[in-house]
Amino acid sequence: MPGKRVSPGPTPQYDFSSWATPTGPVVLATTLGDMPRPPGDPRVLLGRRVSLRHRLPSPGPGGRYSDAVGELDQDRERWLVHTRRGPVVVDPADVVAVREVPPARPRRAPLGEVAALERVCARAWPAPVTRPLGEWLLRAAGGFTGRANSALVIADPGLPVPDALAAVVHFAAAHGVAPLAQVAQTTPWEAAVRRAGWVVDESHPVSVRVARLPDIPAGSRAEAAIEIADAPTSEWWRLVAGTARPSETQRAVLGSGLVGFGLARIDGEVVGAVRAALVDEWVHLARLTIGQAWRRRGLGRALTVAAAGWAAQHGARHAVLQVSQDDAAADRLYSGLGFTEHHRYRYWAPPVSGSGA
Repeated sequence: MPGKRVSPGPTPQYDFSSWATPTGPVVLATTLGDMPRPPGDPRVLLGRRVSLRHRLPSPGPGGRYSDAVGELDQDRERWLVHTRRGPVVVDPADVVAVREVPPARPRRAPLGEVAALERVCARAWPAPVTRPLGEWLLRAAGGFTGRANSALVIADPGLPVPDALAAVVHFAAAHGVAPLAQVAQTTPWEAAVRRAGWVVDESHPVSVRVARLPDIPAGSRAEAAIEIADAPTSEWWRLVAGTARPSETQRAVLGSGLVGFGLARIDGEVVGAVRAALVDEWVHLARLTIGQAWRRRGLGRALTVAAAGWAAQHGARHAVLQVSQDDAAADRLYSGLGFTEHHRYRYWAPPVSGSGA
């Protein structure tokens, strides 16, 4: 049970006074050498979320000890705890106890951060026709992608929300696209759209994920030549857009701005592609596509890592991507690369006439 010290009995060949378990605290070893690992070795908690109590070099206002909560890692002869505020490095001799703790509850991003990040994503995915409506952004791109053909609903539109949504409908009709609103979930903006009678389009819920570029692991085992080109090739277009001859709208959305066009080749054949768009200190990653016959070979990871490296060379510090909440393969890939969810969004549409909504 939590709080109970567990002893494995005499173990004179190891300098441990008790052993870690998934359910109880432990006093750690004074060294982290490459010794054999008997059952209960505290290193079984590596990679798990722990609370690690350690001595402070000089006692502060809170006392002689501090608790670091986060994922437990090992840095040569030291313990490393990845906390929300950054890594905490602890010498083994300063560790008092450690125990596994439940996963943290997801932190809801502040509305200002959500709005700022959505503006970055909109600039990275530019619709050829836009019109500001207060802090909202109306967009049209001939129906090519939901993001470029919806109103970005953030903050204040400068008029009552029902009137703003009526303007969205009018703008969409004028440009031949369906009226849609892209709205971050569980926000006051979404509540206002719901109160106005609009309904959720459940077909495409999206997770917005972020990572610091220095935290994305380098290297890949994929046996492919990776290139980040300054201009798209016909092969790149064929993979990401399904055609070697993209439309003007596709070129406008995918080819505008400072963009890197990632390609993966095996024996000269293009087998994977990705798009990386730079906006301020961010790189927006999108259109990661691997040929059907070449999947599950690490190419998605290799392309993402290469795009992140390219972006860092161009001054970016953070990466953002938007991925379907139902894409399990993408979830595994991006979680493994250190991406965490910032917020979610979904699309809203006007009620169908005669539905009674």
